[in-house]
Amino acid sequence: MKQRRKNLLKYAKKIDCDTLVTFEPENLFYMTGFWGEAIGLLEKNGKTTIIAPELEVGRAKDESEDCEVITAERGSGLISTLINKIKKNHVCTDCKDYSTMLSLKKSVSHIISSTEPFYNARIIKDEKEIKILKKASKIIDEMFEICSKKMKVGQKESELQTILMTYAMEQEMFDTGYKSTLNPLIIAGGPNGALPHAQVSQRKFKKGDLIVTDLTLRYKGYVSDATRTFALGKISSQANEAYEIVKESQKLGLKSVKPNVDCKDVDHACRKYIEEKNYGKYFIHSTGHGIGLEVHEFPTVSYRSTTELKENMAITVEPGIYIQNKFGIRIEDSLIVKNKPIVMHKFTKELLTI
Repeated sequence: MKQRRKNLLKYAKKIDCDTLVTFEPENLFYMTGFWGEAIGLLEKNGKTTIIAPELEVGRAKDESEDCEVITAERGSGLISTLINKIKKNHVCTDCKDYSTMLSLKKSVSHIISSTEPFYNARIIKDEKEIKILKKASKIIDEMFEICSKKMKVGQKESELQTILMTYAMEQEMFDTGYKSTLNPLIIAGGPNGALPHAQVSQRKFKKGDLIVTDLTLRYKGYVSDATRTFALGKISSQANEAYEIVKESQKLGLKSVKPNVDCKDVDHACRKYIEEKNYGKYFIHSTGHGIGLEVHEFPTVSYRSTTELKENMAITVEPGIYIQNKFGIRIEDSLIVKNKPIVMHKFTKELLTI
């Protein structure tokens, strides 16, 4: 935790700030070890304070590391307590609320809103974070094994989700709370698979279906993300061809991941192959993204990315092909950037025909 705080302050200093204030639970957790409703304060001497409403104080004291915990009334009480501690500081905050920023700016002479120090620190994972991500990935692999045994014709997407989430929760793995979906998982059979972010439905699996199974779950705060595409019975020649193309594309993408390689080059490695096989227009999203305390965080692995990969970044590589009203295919792994990348998922049963 001490090293994390040093890194946070290092990046704060680069934008002429000596104090960091966080309102976002992910950044609060990264800074303090506590995930909850509170404000986190990190000062230039390393002193770390949590300002929390009374209902969160007990948990904040139990879960945080080397923090002073101050009780304040919700709302204006939290803000006034914060202001009294940072009036003379040069502050960077991740606050996204307009009215709160107005209040802070009235009382704090030097304050800016920026997530830059937080994301710059979080983008490189430490040993503890990598260990958690590896464990999360192992649980997801176990869930893919369950898919291979439990998937069957006539089963609803929602029924498979229930089976998988029951197992996940038994392993202390939970929904990410990602705001853009109503479901914890993506389980998309047949034509539903052509929607990269399909909602889990009551559709029943049929013979000849491809089933896109995207498992994105949180373990001890951290998100692992992987996708496998299963088959029920014999699939069409087009579906089989597209699957083999995605599979080879992903292999090329994984092979290209190394420190000091541009993210856009990883995207290019996957996309070029799919384009050469005349399926380019069906690959409709970026090749990957960073993972950590959020489902999608830096770096972005796309043709527009300006980021260079560094050792111990955690990213996904997930090319796909989506043909409307027919099928979708995506193969995704989470990995740690090394000279020899650590692919954290070991489930390799290819196009499993059940």
